[in-house]
Amino acid sequence: MRGKALVAVAAAVLGLTTACGGGGGGGDAKTAGHEEGVPQISITPANGSAKAKPDAGVTVTASGGTLSQVLVKLKDADVPGVLSADKKTWKSSWTLIPGGKYTVQAVAASSKGKTATANSSFRTVNDTARTTINNVIPSPGEKVGTGMPIFIQFNKEVPERAREAIEKAIEIKSTYPTVGAWRWLSAGESFNGLPSLVFRTKDPWKANQSVQVSVHYAGLKIGDSVYGDKDVTRKFKIGDSHVITVNNRSHKLTVKKNGAVVRSWGVSLGTGGEVQSDGIDHLKTTSGVHLTMDHVRLERMVAPGKKKGDAGYYDEQVPFATRISNSGEYIHQNMDDPSCLGNRNCSHGCVRSPSSDAQWFMNWSYRGDMVVINGTGRELQWSNGWGYRQMPFDKWVGGSKLGQPVTTAALGQ
Repeated sequence: MRGKALVAVAAAVLGLTTACGGGGGGGDAKTAGHEEGVPQISITPANGSAKAKPDAGVTVTASGGTLSQVLVKLKDADVPGVLSADKKTWKSSWTLIPGGKYTVQAVAASSKGKTATANSSFRTVNDTARTTINNVIPSPGEKVGTGMPIFIQFNKEVPERAREAIEKAIEIKSTYPTVGAWRWLSAGESFNGLPSLVFRTKDPWKANQSVQVSVHYAGLKIGDSVYGDKDVTRKFKIGDSHVITVNNRSHKLTVKKNGAVVRSWGVSLGTGGEVQSDGIDHLKTTSGVHLTMDHVRLERMVAPGKKKGDAGYYDEQVPFATRISNSGEYIHQNMDDPSCLGNRNCSHGCVRSPSSDAQWFMNWSYRGDMVVINGTGRELQWSNGWGYRQMPFDKWVGGSKLGQPVTTAALGQ
């Protein structure tokens, strides 16, 4: 969203304004007259421009004095900007919305007390890019786990030359400052096939706080002469700390809430014994840090790479299923021999659980809870579902065009 920002200059309160870079080489809007001692104000884009470039923003400068007031409006909304330390230049904070009509009002004062005013009104070009933000995850107002990533997903691959500008145009705020980093994922690396920009924290989020992500996408130059269409803001909450550990040797699952054990039960993991052409034993459960991804009351599960009549084929409706990877792994209700639970591995790769425990877990857990499985002999790949914590953080940072971690700004309650 384009927020409101105010700056104090001497005794004056400055409303922050925005305007675009003039299109077609138009001149600046300036104060009229050249009376001695009266400051001069220059505004870019030019007054009356109908083709201002959204990515150029608004600049207001004063000579022979300092700016005491700058107001930039998009309809009734204030446009934020930054006043220089010497109070002679004001620039809009973000790019402008394509097809927007903006007004600018500025006042400057000299050291001798003389004042000047200047105004500008202009429109930005309406040439929006076909590359748009498809979705932002988590959902609005959702309560998620301490391992939850933030996804900005696009309808198509983002041009390389636009990626750095997009990263710079994102604000993340949280109740407690948190270090993380962005990484660009191709459609093939994404859990749902959408090209994505993903924020992963270095350490888990601190429990019970609020997070807000704002993508100032409108007006960013995406192609040669096309711009991002609109901004997106998403607010969500981090819930209690939920950490689930699954031990393949003891066949036991343990649930902790805020560090204290709240429940445990016997499980059955993947039997193994089916190495496919890719060299992977697909019947083994993967070991590593998984995240809960989805909750389904009744999930259809079909044997991968098999057809009806093949050995090992199955097609079942499985209750109380919580997804933990993209390779078909869930924590779900046991559908077969109950004597396996807590004793031996009988599953096709999932974490089979007693019915009451599977139902409780599906209803209790958040998306983004950490499920740590160990001892299976098959490692979870970082791009399998939301297995991003399998990649060392320093390497994760390398997938950012800025090439450095980000610390979230403070978010007021």
